[in-house]
Amino acid sequence: MTPLVECVPNFSEGRDPAVIQAITDAIAAVDGVSLLDVDPGRATHRTVVTFVGAPDAVVDGAFAGIAKAAELIDMSQHSGEHARIGATDVVPFVPVRGITMAECVALAHRLGERVGRELGIPVYHYEEAATRPERCNLAVVRAGEVEGLQAKLADPEWVPDHGPAEFSPQVARSGATVIGARPFLIAFNVNLNTKNTNRAMKIAAIVREKGIYRRNPDGSMYTDPDGNKVRDPGEFTHVKAIGWYLDEYDRCQISINFTDYRVSPPHVVVDRIREVAAAEGVVVTGCELVGLIPLDAMVQAGRHYLTRQRMNPGVCQSELIEVTARSWGLRELGDFDPDQAIIERRIAQDGPLVAMTGRDFVDTLASDAPAPGGGSVAALCGAMSAGLSAMVAQLSTGKGPKQPGSGTFYPLAVQAQGLKDAYLADVDADTAAFSQIMAAFGLPKGTRDEKIARRQAVQAATRLATEVPLRVLERTVEVIALAEAAATGNPNARSDAGVAGLVAQACAEGAWYNVCINLKGLRDAQVSAAYRARADAALAQVSERSAALAARVRAELGG
Repeated sequence: MTPLVECVPNFSEGRDPAVIQAITDAIAAVDGVSLLDVDPGRATHRTVVTFVGAPDAVVDGAFAGIAKAAELIDMSQHSGEHARIGATDVVPFVPVRGITMAECVALAHRLGERVGRELGIPVYHYEEAATRPERCNLAVVRAGEVEGLQAKLADPEWVPDHGPAEFSPQVARSGATVIGARPFLIAFNVNLNTKNTNRAMKIAAIVREKGIYRRNPDGSMYTDPDGNKVRDPGEFTHVKAIGWYLDEYDRCQISINFTDYRVSPPHVVVDRIREVAAAEGVVVTGCELVGLIPLDAMVQAGRHYLTRQRMNPGVCQSELIEVTARSWGLRELGDFDPDQAIIERRIAQDGPLVAMTGRDFVDTLASDAPAPGGGSVAALCGAMSAGLSAMVAQLSTGKGPKQPGSGTFYPLAVQAQGLKDAYLADVDADTAAFSQIMAAFGLPKGTRDEKIARRQAVQAATRLATEVPLRVLERTVEVIALAEAAATGNPNARSDAGVAGLVAQACAEGAWYNVCINLKGLRDAQVSAAYRARADAALAQVSERSAALAARVRAELGG
């Protein structure tokens, strides 16, 4: 799975479309970057840009945007309602998929060093990437804004992490840039059936981290011995919330920023808001998503609501997303399109093979096209095995006294769905790897340098074409275990569990074939031997367990 990083740079220009276009064009021109959103604000004189991509591409895209902003924006002439310290004010890196926060911190530091060295812009790091505790908070780093930058640079406590510490004419023009790493921020509104702003504000204050001012039993404001108001902390950390009235909808909303949804998940907070609102005589009528949301947040919410209904949460992603959309009422005020709202779906849909109908896939398979071939079919067999185990797990849930342990099938179904999706991705990955081999063989070989480059490309592509079926094969050790567990479930689905074992064996054997045929093209004998040893070990384990499962199912069905 390719690591995916989100970057959300804020540029100090919200009024000149040509400047905004030039900056976003520079970002989008970087290979591997997907530009998702451009949100200019005239009053704030600020544009928020959202793009995603692989780590290296995102760093290059951010640098291109910073460089273009420094070229076109003069901070000595800038004014706007939003706090700002530079032409590129802030650049956060956000881990989305297959990458850790620590790795995003490293990306922020790498970009900061490059911006300071190549562009001569002072750089401060913030949030997770901060180099000292007092620089974690963006508001603290940005205090004084661009007008106070000269004094900040002269303060030994505020020497930049990278770039010049002198306030030169160039720095007066570019300002400074704050670069960091943070969790994904989800902007979210909860709709209420009231126009009473005080009630909305009270509900928000109870759930948000900042909390609510303490009051005396008679309702008056509580103060400490020094006369200061005292706040009681709210119920959820990493949650910022405010209650307000919107003329547009003629109702109040709780406007929420989830600054770390992994700590305080939206579904937990929404459920609590419903409880608090009910105590205030207020009804939550629906929710509204502002911007993008990670797939994980939607999936976890869907599983939560299915589990509350005592239903097996191990269903497909699309069903989980729909359960979440209904549970939150995301269509109350407008349309909700998962393909537009979920960040992973904005950048990657199913591959061309998986997106085919069953007939189109088999017809293509049966044509004279060299791909898809056996590797893609092996991965599809793995997906079908996992799918069958997920089905049996759901059929084994909540079946009364005959299935006293039916709750144990919840995690089985969830795991099976995850494996199914991984196999489906490899249906297209196997064909893509084969295409890379063909492309490498098609490279020119007229000169010595071209021959060397071609040979290296062929070896790299061959290694990839070996690794795809090898991971398919090794994953099948997990999927045969699921088939074994499914065979202890609903006896009326015993044949389905048996077929899950059979197609798991077909997956493993087919993937092993594809590993072996690709190993013939690898010149590195040590790597080849290591791959072969891993493949042999995985195939032996799957074959033994598949044979035992088949014997059990035959005996039970034939008995």
